[in-house]
Amino acid sequence: MTQQEHGQQQVRKRRVFYIPGYDPIHPRRYRELYRKEGTAQAGISGYSLSLSPKQTKGPYGWHAVSEMDGLCTEADIEVLVWSDIVRGSMEATIPGTYWQLLRTAWIYISTGALRRLMRLRKGPVIAALYPVGMLLLQAFLALLLAWGVAYAFGTVAGRAGLSGPVALAIGWALGLGCGYALLRWFKKRDGKFFAYYLMHDYAHSAASRGAIPPEMEARMRAFRALISEALQDPDLDEVLVAGHSSGAHVGVSVLADLIRAGLPLNRPALGFLTLGQVVPMVSFLPRAERLRADLQYLSQRQELAWVDVTAPGDGCAFALCDPVSVSGVAVEGKRWPLVFSAAFTQTLSPERWQQLRWRFFRLHFQYLCAFDRPGDYDYFRITAGPLTLAERYKDRKPSQSRIDAAVSKFTSVAAE
Repeated sequence: MTQQEHGQQQVRKRRVFYIPGYDPIHPRRYRELYRKEGTAQAGISGYSLSLSPKQTKGPYGWHAVSEMDGLCTEADIEVLVWSDIVRGSMEATIPGTYWQLLRTAWIYISTGALRRLMRLRKGPVIAALYPVGMLLLQAFLALLLAWGVAYAFGTVAGRAGLSGPVALAIGWALGLGCGYALLRWFKKRDGKFFAYYLMHDYAHSAASRGAIPPEMEARMRAFRALISEALQDPDLDEVLVAGHSSGAHVGVSVLADLIRAGLPLNRPALGFLTLGQVVPMVSFLPRAERLRADLQYLSQRQELAWVDVTAPGDGCAFALCDPVSVSGVAVEGKRWPLVFSAAFTQTLSPERWQQLRWRFFRLHFQYLCAFDRPGDYDYFRITAGPLTLAERYKDRKPSQSRIDAAVSKFTSVAAE
């Protein structure tokens, strides 16, 4: 019997499994983000939150202790790492990246996925088109530089009495060398441009036209085993899985398989929190039958509570798009997810909003950060506070402006 069925509300001990999005950086960044932003939110909201080294075996993580509303809660927060897979997918050369550009664009355009994605939110589609435009601009500038160097060499060579095919070949060899050097310069500074990073991200999602790559399936099995072990811990009151960005659809498949395999009878409450999700970028592709089946299955289950939080101010997420419904797999009896907005323009002060509104990638991580005018969404109350996810949002109505129409062209699901 679960905690909810017993009627117990307070969470004294919790395990949190955080699944990041497409991120090559070591998970310590998430600990530092949690420490910094959690301290800020505690000061704003009037509760206490402290961090210490992790007390569990397994992946990278930390231990949090909070006192909120007069109640003390402990949480062990762990990051389910797939950054090594991300780094491996980012090893493409410059020519390889341009090949990815052509292949990924062809997949989204030829399947009709791009056109249908634009019916949802233009922000994430523009974000998807940005690396295409930026990489093409870089290539144009490199070719322009190559032509300029070749022309300048030809002019100088002509004045020196050198001309003909040899001079032309030398000029273009120098020019193309300079052009390629410019492309390498752009790539080394991609931390400012994000063109290569985003291109690798979308190419990774589209490479198998929506099917889950074998190396990711193996990693997801490892994630599932860790969560399954936590659900057998009698000392826990809640196990919470939080998936951010593309980590959201990873979490969908992990939890769907976990529930299919059967959960312990006497177990902690199970919560699933998806933040800034980009599920349609994958579920709208033709070979995403596995993901669509998992979305459909999970949306009907009573074994968990699933809350999906996005914000229209986040241009990198499919804000307020019900990932199950827009993927065309909603069925009668659908229970989840509860879709609502973090409402950045209301939960951030006008001054803070002005500071962040054009920092698109920073806003995509705002769900993990402090709000100076917090509403009913608070990442730190959810992950370290005294209420289960189900109890916290049991009376929360979904956002009226959510999009729940079936939009995907491909709605087939994998046979179980």
